[in-house]
Amino acid sequence: MDVDFVYVKFARVWIPDTVDVWQSAELLKDYKSGDTVLHLKTEDDKETQYRIDPKTKELPPLRNPDILVGENDLTALSYLHEPAILHNLKVRFMDSKLIYTYCGIVLVAINPYEQLPIYGEDIINAYSGQNMGDMDPHIFAVAEEAYKQMARDERNQSIIVSGESGAGKTVSAKYAMRYFATVSGSASETNVEEKVLASNPIMESIGNAKTTRNDNSSRFGKYIEIGFDKKYRITGANMRTYLLEKSRVVFQAEDERNYHILYQLCASKHLPEFKDLRLGHAQNFNYTNFGGSPVIEGIDDAKEMMNTRHACTLLGINESHQMGIFRVVAAVLHLGNVTIKANDRDAENCFIPPKTEHLIIFCELLGVDYEQMAHWLCHRKIITGSETYIKPMPKVQAINARDALAKHIYASVFNWIVHHVNRALRASVKQHSFIGVLDIYGFETFEINSFEQFCINYANEKLQQQFNMHVFKLEQEEYMKEEIPWTLIDFYDNQPCINLIEAKLGILDLLDEECKMPKGSDDTWAQKLYNTHLNKCALFQKPRMSNRAFIIKHFADQVEYQCEGFLEKNKDTVYEEQITVLKASKKLTLLAELFQDEKQVSSPTDGRPPFARATVKSAKPRALQPNKEHKKSVGHQFRNSLHLLMETLNATTPHYVRCIKPNDDKLAFTFDPKRAVQQLRACGVLETIRISAAGFPSRWTYQEFFNRYRVLMKQKDVLSDKKLTCKNVLEKLIKDQDKYQFGKTKIFFRAGQVAYLEKLRADKLRVACIRIQKTIRSWLQRKKYLRMRSAAITIQRYVRGYQARCYAQFLRRTRAATLIQKYQRMYAARQKFLRFRSATIVIQSFIRGFRGRRQYKAILREQKATILQKHMRGWMAKRKYRRTHHAIVYLQCCYRRMMAKRELKKLKIEARSVEHYKTLNIGMENKIVQLQCKVNNQTKEMKSLLEKLVSLESTYTHETDKLRTEVDKLRVNEGSAKVSSNKITCLMEEIAILRKELTETQAQKKRLEESGNKYKAETDVVLSQLTEQNALLKSEKDDLNCRIQVQAKEITETMERQNEEETKQLQVDLNDERSRYQSLLNEFCKLEERYDNLKEEMSLVSITKPGHRRTDSTHSSNESEYTYNSLLSSEPGESEDVTRRTEEYPEMKGALDMSLFLKLQKRVTELEQEKQALQEELDAKEEQALRSKKEAEDQQLMARSTELEYESLKRQELESENKKLKNELNELHRALTDKSAPQATAPGAPAYKVLLDHLNAATEELEVRKEEVLILRSQLVSQKEAVACKENKETMTEPILFLEDVRKMKNQGEITQAFVGLKETNRPSQDCRLLNEDGELWIVYEGLKQANRLLESQLQGQKKVYENELEILRGEVQNLKEEINRQQQLLAQNLQLPPEARIEASLQHEITRLTNENLYYEELYADDPMKYQFYRISLYKRIIDLMEQLEKQDKTVRKLKKQLKVFAKKIGELEVGQTENVSPAQLADEPIRPVNIPRKEKDFQGMLEYKKDDELKLIKNLILELKPRGVAVNLIPGLPAYILFMCVRHADYINDDQRVRSLLTSTINGIKKILKKRSDDFEIVSFWLSNTSRFLHCLKQYSGEEAFMKHNTPRQNDHCLRNFDLAEYRQVISDLAIQIYQQLTKVLENALQPMIVSGMLEHETIQGVSGQKPTGLRKRTSSVADEGTYTLDSIVRQLNNFHSIMCQHGMDPELIKQIVKQIFYIIGAVTLNNLLLRKDMCSWSKGMQIRYNVSQLEEWLRDKNLQTSGAKETLEPLIQAAQLLQVKKKMDEDAEAICSMCNAITTAQIVKVLNLYTPVNEFEERVTASFIRTIQVRLQNRKDSPQLLMDAKHIFPVTFPFNPSSLALESIQIPGSMNLGFLLRV
Repeated sequence: MDVDFVYVKFARVWIPDTVDVWQSAELLKDYKSGDTVLHLKTEDDKETQYRIDPKTKELPPLRNPDILVGENDLTALSYLHEPAILHNLKVRFMDSKLIYTYCGIVLVAINPYEQLPIYGEDIINAYSGQNMGDMDPHIFAVAEEAYKQMARDERNQSIIVSGESGAGKTVSAKYAMRYFATVSGSASETNVEEKVLASNPIMESIGNAKTTRNDNSSRFGKYIEIGFDKKYRITGANMRTYLLEKSRVVFQAEDERNYHILYQLCASKHLPEFKDLRLGHAQNFNYTNFGGSPVIEGIDDAKEMMNTRHACTLLGINESHQMGIFRVVAAVLHLGNVTIKANDRDAENCFIPPKTEHLIIFCELLGVDYEQMAHWLCHRKIITGSETYIKPMPKVQAINARDALAKHIYASVFNWIVHHVNRALRASVKQHSFIGVLDIYGFETFEINSFEQFCINYANEKLQQQFNMHVFKLEQEEYMKEEIPWTLIDFYDNQPCINLIEAKLGILDLLDEECKMPKGSDDTWAQKLYNTHLNKCALFQKPRMSNRAFIIKHFADQVEYQCEGFLEKNKDTVYEEQITVLKASKKLTLLAELFQDEKQVSSPTDGRPPFARATVKSAKPRALQPNKEHKKSVGHQFRNSLHLLMETLNATTPHYVRCIKPNDDKLAFTFDPKRAVQQLRACGVLETIRISAAGFPSRWTYQEFFNRYRVLMKQKDVLSDKKLTCKNVLEKLIKDQDKYQFGKTKIFFRAGQVAYLEKLRADKLRVACIRIQKTIRSWLQRKKYLRMRSAAITIQRYVRGYQARCYAQFLRRTRAATLIQKYQRMYAARQKFLRFRSATIVIQSFIRGFRGRRQYKAILREQKATILQKHMRGWMAKRKYRRTHHAIVYLQCCYRRMMAKRELKKLKIEARSVEHYKTLNIGMENKIVQLQCKVNNQTKEMKSLLEKLVSLESTYTHETDKLRTEVDKLRVNEGSAKVSSNKITCLMEEIAILRKELTETQAQKKRLEESGNKYKAETDVVLSQLTEQNALLKSEKDDLNCRIQVQAKEITETMERQNEEETKQLQVDLNDERSRYQSLLNEFCKLEERYDNLKEEMSLVSITKPGHRRTDSTHSSNESEYTYNSLLSSEPGESEDVTRRTEEYPEMKGALDMSLFLKLQKRVTELEQEKQALQEELDAKEEQALRSKKEAEDQQLMARSTELEYESLKRQELESENKKLKNELNELHRALTDKSAPQATAPGAPAYKVLLDHLNAATEELEVRKEEVLILRSQLVSQKEAVACKENKETMTEPILFLEDVRKMKNQGEITQAFVGLKETNRPSQDCRLLNEDGELWIVYEGLKQANRLLESQLQGQKKVYENELEILRGEVQNLKEEINRQQQLLAQNLQLPPEARIEASLQHEITRLTNENLYYEELYADDPMKYQFYRISLYKRIIDLMEQLEKQDKTVRKLKKQLKVFAKKIGELEVGQTENVSPAQLADEPIRPVNIPRKEKDFQGMLEYKKDDELKLIKNLILELKPRGVAVNLIPGLPAYILFMCVRHADYINDDQRVRSLLTSTINGIKKILKKRSDDFEIVSFWLSNTSRFLHCLKQYSGEEAFMKHNTPRQNDHCLRNFDLAEYRQVISDLAIQIYQQLTKVLENALQPMIVSGMLEHETIQGVSGQKPTGLRKRTSSVADEGTYTLDSIVRQLNNFHSIMCQHGMDPELIKQIVKQIFYIIGAVTLNNLLLRKDMCSWSKGMQIRYNVSQLEEWLRDKNLQTSGAKETLEPLIQAAQLLQVKKKMDEDAEAICSMCNAITTAQIVKVLNLYTPVNEFEERVTASFIRTIQVRLQNRKDSPQLLMDAKHIFPVTFPFNPSSLALESIQIPGSMNLGFLLRV
């Protein structure tokens, strides 16, 4: 490739920059050989010049094409150099928010400083089982690759995580371990994976600290080996630690912290268990306050302490050991506060002030002597050959010794914790392989670098060497595999640097040698370094301005180390006297474990380096030291441990993770190029790129190359052999053959060649585009011209036609105008004439009318005047007459009054005189006599007059009536006359008024006429306005009507929408409930399978002991579980009996388990309801108790002491008697069920006598109790009558509640406790003493009241009990009636049977009746165990009697059969002898012997009969050994289900509930067994799903319920079940069908899983649409060999296969729709999840491919008529994601369209797709960050799930809609191939 061809105008290059390290620029003109300057323009439009070095003539690196920017793998870039790597990482990190990127075999991880939702369990499941290159880069992909290679190659793996502090090493290692724990699980039940994860918080608390670069920096290295067994499940783990930074314990730099555990302890000082530690705030301790930053923002140390303690507990560190550790750590804190003062007289001496508080606390915490510790902190012991000296230490040395002791104690605690963590993580089973996770420090360089940085960089040199060798090895292996010629790649070898450090006379050797010198110092060691290596090793240098430092050129950078402190840190000296004092502690035993010799210490791992423990410096000579390990320095120990680590790594397959810190300010998604470049150089990423670039970094398969660069080939170049085609094309395109090589399967390119080919491809496409544009534009212009010409002709034609039509119209209008004028003029003249004529007639009529009316009015006026005069004159004459008459009468009255007065005066005078009286009395007596006579006469006359009077009365009444009528008439006439007279006066007045008004009206008439004219004009105006307003109002009315209609429509629509939403929500809730139920059912199935597996394993492993009785292994887990539940639910006294009965009757167990389960299930629901009711009642009681407690302060009630004591004693007696009865009953059970005494239950047996005695005693006791109850009732009634008048509503409530509370008490203890409490609370109040001295009367009164209330409540309770018993008796009567009817029916049926079968049938019916009765009484007496026990005894007696009868009948039948045979033989012999001697005539005369006539077979009733012993054969032939293919092809669908139901029908017909239970239980267990055995066979699972659902439909269809009988024929209704209600069994079978459906879903998923991604995403269904981009190393080194690619046709074929099998099996159409919906959901979810995790798939062309594939699936749905299954809706998220890839993504309108379009995918998924969108060609554009932010702003109010991936494991809740069968049961024929000949048709 010519340079001049590449560096042309508009080419883009990278130039160095001081701020961004590298800056992009564009060439302004072509480069020609010999040019010294490049003219460039930067991205900010500034022109600059780049000077070319005349010596090297090195041109600036070229920039990759835009389509290669943002690649997942850096090796996929065409130009591999530093700026390209940096830019690609920046684009991925900043624009796409992607933190992981591959670089060959290295995963580069950039710390985002933000929590990202990419580590959830859904992401783990998405990466599980995937090839490494198929998904986007992730730490989970590396972990999956390691796990897969371990399983495939059976080789141990290592994941090496490195990086500087704050880069995220610990977090990456933690996520890798989480992945292993989640994917593999544990091999045992000890939850090892949880313990592995729990070790992280412990190690972080004791080994992590805050630094200036990281808030949670690991200050030690660790290598965790996670062990796996042969099934690759986690068995345990092991941890090795390296180089704990002990100096941090005693000193921290500014803004840094000590280890977290110290601050956690200080933050938890308030806890009671930490009071003895006497801690304070972290600022109060020297060791935690050096950095001045004791608090980390956002971190709660107290909460972290709780997490640490919880993790310790999980890992087996008990509470005592934890407190011991905390005491030791707290003692270290107090030790740091111990002040050491110098002696004023002697500077070489120092002392500790007496009674130093912190030292006292230190000694108390550790249990050591204060004086000894204070002494040895300031003194040391020197031992010579013959003498021992104690020498005081100066202050500085003593402080160093104190700090050394603190560091040694902390390091010992660290090692002890690591040891115990390893012991907790130790594998309980043998380890088969392991994966190691190395979390180690990266290359470090600071302003001051000391011994720790030296060791860290030394370790990184070793790791870099191993990394380089591994990368080089992979490259060479790839070349050898492809069989291409290769030369040795030159790469940086850092062996010289390693030799400088660890070789003989290296830095470490000289350091150890100087440490052995008596007067060795850092200065002398520095001089030795200068003398040995300066000017002899190019990697070693001496600083110019220092004699106590040296410089080493590492692979990453050169580092200057300060020699000060090297010797002391290498020795790590601790005085032995101080350790001896600590070992002498008796209070804290943990100290002895911490400081025991190393030989006695079990190290955390076998390879753990011992350098973390300090070397104890003894006062004795070194030759006398028994432990040689103390001679090893820290550097020597670290070198040995590093060699062990390298051996481990070399024995494993390494995987590399390089963590990058993007900035030093810990800002989220902020990229600092300078810091990133430093780390890329230091971590070896650029070295990997350099090695790759030195060879052939770009690699293509022949097919990929052909697809990508097909546009560069001519038609004649395309051959059938793709490999030969690619060779021919490359020879033409690239002349230099050294730039590429042809391998066996791939083409290898040098760096830059792919960019050259991309440029050729882009040029070719650009030329093609220009040609296409030219052709299209010319075609468009010609089309435009033709359209314009055609339009012009059309316009001319229309214009001319228009003009002609206008002229013709003019002529027609002229003629029409003439005619119109003629007729108009004629019309006008006629109208004028008519108007004159009509006006004349009107005037005449008005004038004549006016004259007539005037004449009429004059005549009328004269007549009215005459009438008025007449009436007026009459009125005046009458008035004159009345006045005259009134005056005459008045005169008469006056005169008569005067005369009367005169007569009166005379009479008064006469009355006063005596003579007058005498004259009056004369003749009085005569007169009296005469009067008496007259009276008599008058009485007679009176009688006669009375008679006359009666006759007259009648006439009088008649006449009076007439007179009354006449009077009424007169009165009416008088009234009318008065009215008329009044009217006349009124009329006269009115006439006068009218005359006045007439004149006024005539005046007003004129005014009104004038105003009328004005008003008429105004009204016309107003009328016009009103009409206009009316029109407006009408229009407004119409508008309002329209609005009302629109609003009504909107309201109806909103209501409908709300209803739809509510229905949808209800449907969703229902589906959620179904899914929850079915998920619980699924978990139950898993637990059941797990139980079965464990049971099988136990049966294989365990050895049976003699005498031990095992249960039958054929019993299912359901049965065992039901049996266990039944045993739990039984009474305590019955448990032994139940177990014994189950052991004695194992053959009955299988048949009874299912019914027992159903009963228990029903009982559990009842108990739950009862529990809920009791809980509610308890809450109400508590509230009422609180209220009564407040009221009781004012009114306290007395306790009824005597009654409660009496009742408590009585209850005690009853309880004791009850226990006795239970014991006796158990003895009876044992006596009855004892096998050794078969005649124990005979009538004469002792057990039978005992039973009778107990029964008699029980009856007597029962009679006594009845009498007591009657006495109590009578007492209650009498007391109720006595106190009935005194009771009220308030006093009745509390005793009733009290009685209910007493009833709820279960045993005697609760009652006595309640009684004592009642006595204490119901003390007599102070008011009682006011009645008398002792208050006895009031107490007695209150007691009687309480007793009366209690008796009243008891009476009510007895009444309720009586009513309940009455209801129960009524129910029993009804049941007896039903039983009698049933017995009559059975009797009628038995009469139809042959005599031989009658006895057996009657016995069978009796047994079934007894079992039903047993179940009924079991429910009835559930609350009364004594009654149930008596009932059980009576039942056993009846069963025994029946069995005895059966045995007797069997014996008699056998005897009769034998006698019958004997008699038959004798009769035969006699007949033979007689026939020889008898003539034919005699034979004819003899009577005929009766002959046995066989019964005629009845019609087939659709039932199948089988013997009890044939049940196992039925299950075996019909379920276990049945081949679905033969049944599906040759027979009717669902035949096994029909056969099973016909057998159930027969069992129901003969009323055998035991057979029904046994058959249904065996059927369910058989189906489970065959499905477990053939769990991966779709045909088997589908077949039994179809048959189970059909069996369920049959149970519903023939259940007899009206809801299921609507579609039955009369014949089918006759076949309904008669005796049993199998509703509960239907629920069990429905659950079984749900389990089969879930298993079928798993089979479908397993079959489709490998096809989906390849067929829906990777395969190009539309050829040539999407051209693949260059791929990196990961794409070509997959973990699994290529097994052949799947296409969309493969998926469609698989779907057709599934559908055809389900149709052949006769599966319900609705069920098929649900299965298809589930299949399509799996396809859509898996495809979308892979799309969201694969950047290479997010392109415009891939969106088109996905939409085409989805359309093919929709076409398949239409072909199968499954559009209504809801399967299409499940693909909606995938469709919208594909549309999102294809729509425009630039403007705000596009954002609005995207937000409205993508309603089925979440905001996180939309943003993820936009971030991953990658152009495949140069013509496409990337999505800008601003556009993505716009989308996020618009979608921020959307409430959707934050989860990124869809749940591919989600299973929709399945339903089984009722689908009755039209097939008649009697028409079913059983083929002989099914081997069911033992079934009899009934």
